[in-house]
Amino acid sequence: MEPRIQYAKTSDGVSIAYYAMGHGTPFVCMNLPNSHLQMEWQMSDVRQGFETTARLGTLVRYDHRGFGLSDRDVSDFSIEALLRDLQAVVDRLELKSFNLVAYGVSPPLAIAFAAAQPDRVLKLVLWSGFARLPETFTEPIGKLLALDASQWEFVTESLMRLGMGWSDEMSGPAAATFRESVVRDTLLEFWRQSQEWNVTSLLHQVIAPTLLVHEKADKQIGPDVARELATMIPDARVAILDGASRQERFAQAATAIIPFLVDEWVAPREEVSPLRSGTAVILFADIADSTALTERLGDAAFRAKARELDGALRGVIREDGGTAIEGKLLGDGVLAVFTSARQAIEAALACGAAGASGGLPLHLGVHAGDVIREENNVYGGAVNIASRISGLSEPGEVLVSDTVRGLARTSAGVRFEDRGEQALKGVGEPVRVWAVVEGGG
Repeated sequence: MEPRIQYAKTSDGVSIAYYAMGHGTPFVCMNLPNSHLQMEWQMSDVRQGFETTARLGTLVRYDHRGFGLSDRDVSDFSIEALLRDLQAVVDRLELKSFNLVAYGVSPPLAIAFAAAQPDRVLKLVLWSGFARLPETFTEPIGKLLALDASQWEFVTESLMRLGMGWSDEMSGPAAATFRESVVRDTLLEFWRQSQEWNVTSLLHQVIAPTLLVHEKADKQIGPDVARELATMIPDARVAILDGASRQERFAQAATAIIPFLVDEWVAPREEVSPLRSGTAVILFADIADSTALTERLGDAAFRAKARELDGALRGVIREDGGTAIEGKLLGDGVLAVFTSARQAIEAALACGAAGASGGLPLHLGVHAGDVIREENNVYGGAVNIASRISGLSEPGEVLVSDTVRGLARTSAGVRFEDRGEQALKGVGEPVRVWAVVEGGG
């Protein structure tokens, strides 16, 4: 049964089409630019997903201004204008708090709303989320949109195939929905303005538990983008979809998203030992220049080597008394926690050796501080600092914070070379870092 479409009026007088179905905790779903409340209901996999959501709580969907069944005669597609659409809908429904789910190019809007109204967003799900459009995404789409109006059908088909996978049989129906969702001139103006969106400075203000869902094979907004966001959003976890087909990836997404929204997070890979909140020593390891290595080796060969290294790093971490964090394990990097600075440093050195022998040198950083732990996940400012320190290291080099150096100075059997105070992105004050040198301490 199709939902009943209603309308809400924004503060600047725009009529926004929406519907609400189901009972219980609200799930507000945002989507741009392919949004048409009636036509998307005709796509079987989309409809099934919405019906599943409506069984869990109250599903709320709406078309943004300029799209679908909402007012089309608009020209302002700034973040501020588009947030008025969301505001109008949730206020009309008198929703005091709700889960917010964003996909397409909507994630920056969801981030901005969650940062501005933290008391209203219970949990945040960002599918292929980003803070600003990466060039790997804007370049191919820009070329398509530059084609003349006579090729509009080809453009929409190509856009859907680019976003959904070139062989996906649902890209045709999705393109048909897209052509009904928006006219070409509106899309061009929307695209021009959306390239100016940038909510990076707001990420640290998002306090809602956040799930980042990214597809491993996505060349535009894939795991690398997820890693960057996860280090900047205080309470973020990551689910990487690596299924061979769209159906498999949808099933993986449901396995991650549904338990997350109903307070029963299920780790996507092997079980790890329970974690307790408090102070931890954090190791962050990341393959150096993975993009160049992928281009040199080829995607399949690089991923095979990365999986092999992933297993080696897990073994090293376990042997040195650490725990790899499943929610942050992205295939070409690893986050682990330890109770001992000495053990963390020993593990970092061993990880560096494993990376070198496997032909995939690592950036390695270690920091200690208070973290918040939930099930098999860990997050907080200390995790961000460990990641930033890792990014400063040379391939194969282990850098540690002054805190870790103080904890391990007399026990680690290494010496430390002062690298001075470093300004870290997303960290308010400079952090003094030290390079670990084997052979005496």
